Amino acid sequence: MDTVGVVVWLCVVVTILSRSHGDRNVYPSAGVLFVHVLEREYFKGEFAPYMKAGDSSNDPITFNTNLRGYPDRPGWLRYIQRTPHSDGVLYGSPTAEYVGRPTVIEITAYNRRTFETARNNLVINIMGNEEFPLPFQAEFYIKNMNVEEMLASEVLGDFLGAVKNVWQPDRLNAINITSALDRGGRVPLPINDLKEGVYVMVGADVPFSSCLREVETPQNQLRCSQEMEPSISCDKKFRAQFDIDWCKINLVDITKVVTVYRERPNPGPGVLPDMWGYDPPSEAMESRDYFSDFVVTLAVPSAVAMVLFAVLGYAMCCRREGVEKRNMQTPDVQLVHHSSIQKSTKELRSMSKNREISWPLSTLPVFHPVSGEVVPPLHPDNYETTSMPLMQTQTNLQNQVQIPQQQPPGENYCMSTFRRLEVNGIPEERKVAEALNL
Repeated sequence: MDTVGVVVWLCVVVTILSRSHGDRNVYPSAGVLFVHVLEREYFKGEFAPYMKAGDSSNDPITFNTNLRGYPDRPGWLRYIQRTPHSDGVLYGSPTAEYVGRPTVIEITAYNRRTFETARNNLVINIMGNEEFPLPFQAEFYIKNMNVEEMLASEVLGDFLGAVKNVWQPDRLNAINITSALDRGGRVPLPINDLKEGVYVMVGADVPFSSCLREVETPQNQLRCSQEMEPSISCDKKFRAQFDIDWCKINLVDITKVVTVYRERPNPGPGVLPDMWGYDPPSEAMESRDYFSDFVVTLAVPSAVAMVLFAVLGYAMCCRREGVEKRNMQTPDVQLVHHSSIQKSTKELRSMSKNREISWPLSTLPVFHPVSGEVVPPLHPDNYETTSMPLMQTQTNLQNQVQIPQQQPPGENYCMSTFRRLEVNGIPEERKVAEALNL
């Protein structure tokens, strides 16, 4: 078996499957990348056949994963599913604190067409690794890959093979894979088949090769500070399939890392202690009677509203003085003055009804009140109403007499118009005589 085959074999996780709704058992090693694919084909067998829609092989299926008894997964485990028609992937790097105790992951599959669900358990038994952690670790940033593409065994095997040819170690493992979006990267534009980018960390048992250390030279550091591509001699071994950003490579020598221990600050009174776990509420909850709360909520505002309504009604209806009391407290002179104003107003209104001005057409009846026939208009159809004045002047009235008006000496007389008044049918000429004697 060649070296690349051995490297890929190191990343394989033993899986025991049980089709009869049993648990799946996997045995990853601490410090080694763990990848588990949630295959849609496997969960399709858990759903009953749906005969109304024909072929059900392409049903959209999504997954929900969580640690049993908790709402989320462990901190080291991630999950990704790009579309409902693609497989889901669980991946991450197990830590040493989980060694020796099984981690049960509840997997719930949802059929988005039939709304059926199926649930299986994935039991992760993390095994100890004597080689963990490998002393020399290198993190590469690959710009032309998404995380689900990099997690494929063939692609990951090709990348580890290229790294092994450059590094030449005896043992080489993939430690972790992280999407660039989890590191604060931006979502790429949907043009030119741009990718999100992915960080891949690998570990080896030998120091870094000279090719990997070329990025630390002053010339390449200067080019990176100017946002220029550095000159790396071994880049051609990756360029055919992987576009690596060499300015973002991170080389870590664990043997030279100094561990700094810091005292944990004393938490305040509002922070819960660490020994408390997630305690979900019990399903058997006691019923509560809300009738008393409902009565109090409605009765108190209703009572206040009724009291205010009674006070307002008494003030408005029962405390009125009346017209008689008002007249008794008003002086007689003021009452006589007010009465005379009312009489004059009524007389003027009655006199306005006898004006010799034609009523507007809008106020006249359309039908005859006796025969019911249509009443012809007062003016013919060709009558031009635009030339009709808005107010009738004295020249339009009948029974008018024109008299000359006296002017200063040396000037001509001008005519002044007065309306001829009649009282009981007898014309009153005194106004004209008085006007002439002025």
